[in-house]
Amino acid sequence: MSETIVTLFGSSAPRPGQPDYDIAHDLGRQVASRDWTLCNGGYGGTMEAAARGAVEAGGHTIGVTLRTLGRARANAYIRQEVPTFDLFHRLNTLVRLGRGYVVLPGGTGTLLEFAAVWELLNKTLLRPPRPLVLLGDFWRPVVDRILTQQPDAVPLTIAPSPAAACDQLAAYLAA
Repeated sequence: MSETIVTLFGSSAPRPGQPDYDIAHDLGRQVASRDWTLCNGGYGGTMEAAARGAVEAGGHTIGVTLRTLGRARANAYIRQEVPTFDLFHRLNTLVRLGRGYVVLPGGTGTLLEFAAVWELLNKTLLRPPRPLVLLGDFWRPVVDRILTQQPDAVPLTIAPSPAAACDQLAAYLAA
């Protein structure tokens, strides 16, 4: 198991065969191919897809689950489950474990995760600083809107593909 853990945030909605699922699957393969451990929320959608891709590529996966959501278990591709007791403990665990982060398209849960990491970086509360990469243009309108109010915010990387996202993480982690 790698000591470098990359935390991925994304939606639970996509299903196999849908573009966001397939992109997350590729991202999981890319993470594992670099001998990094993949961490995410452990449930369905892009979380399942990324974990599946990582496991199929021989990688290790960590799922940080939330017992109060009423879901019985992590998805079948999670090799190490970390159960948490509330949403904020789950978010803290996902952030604390990651040496870098990739944000996929998602809803309000993903927005919360993305905003929390970005704010921690802006307030220099993550030591050492860590890379935050957005996969695709989904979050660009949010970022652009925030930058109109906070132009000095920590700059973010928007990667066009899973391979480019991992290249950005690798460049930062190697520095």
